[in-house]
Amino acid sequence: MKLVLFPPESVTEPRHWVRHDQAFAMMLGPGSIEWSSRRSAMEKFDYVAGDSALCGRHVGEWVGLMPTPHLQIGISDAALTAASDGANSEVELRPQRKFKDHRLGGLVAAVHTEMAAGFPSGRLFLDSVEQAMAVALVKDHAVRQHPVPAYRGGLGAARLRKIEELVHAKMEDDLSLAEMAQSVGLSTAHFARMFRKSTGETPHQFVLRLRVERAKAMLRASDARVFDVALACGFKTPQHFAQVFRDACRVSPTEYRQDFLGSEVTCASGPASKIGL
Repeated sequence: MKLVLFPPESVTEPRHWVRHDQAFAMMLGPGSIEWSSRRSAMEKFDYVAGDSALCGRHVGEWVGLMPTPHLQIGISDAALTAASDGANSEVELRPQRKFKDHRLGGLVAAVHTEMAAGFPSGRLFLDSVEQAMAVALVKDHAVRQHPVPAYRGGLGAARLRKIEELVHAKMEDDLSLAEMAQSVGLSTAHFARMFRKSTGETPHQFVLRLRVERAKAMLRASDARVFDVALACGFKTPQHFAQVFRDACRVSPTEYRQDFLGSEVTCASGPASKIGL
């Protein structure tokens, strides 16, 4: 996934661009963009926040930007091919100058929030979002649509154990969706669908849960610093660790440790201590 954030600009001279990947753009605020394959035939489109555009690849076009903040996302061929289950070696998306797609809009909003925070969630989060975007784009915006097959069942117990072992072994690393899928011999799109069917979680949610479980175990050791726990559990910053931990446990890592140590003291002191006598 390639990300380019375009801040608001003043009116500029049209530029000739040739894109070699398929780009999806979502407007983050109001503005206008002029588009055309010929400079003499520029057409102006007015946008508001949430409007989207799909740009074809290998096709030169003239683009003139007016104050239009937007996030442009390049979707990889690998993600698009996986989303179509390999039906085509190269999936073509239908160019559209202006449209709304609420599912894609929600995914782009998540990417923008992650980008603004400095990408604390790592590759797996972005890989998962890219795959979800690719599935939506292939389903609703491909030139040749290929239905996504409905699989029954899910991943077997042996495959799930193998994935859990991989996550524990690479807890400190920036694990990718492709690595998880390859570990059980599946395409990324098939793996993501089967994994959620089997566990009720996305791969990213699953990894976060295992990281929080390890963090809780480490925090119960009074000599482990919160900063060291965050790094050992694969969190890039203590701030991101604290946010994820609080979302999962409703308390901060420090409060969790204090509560645990306090309960140990209470149990060791007996019932009288518990009621403050």
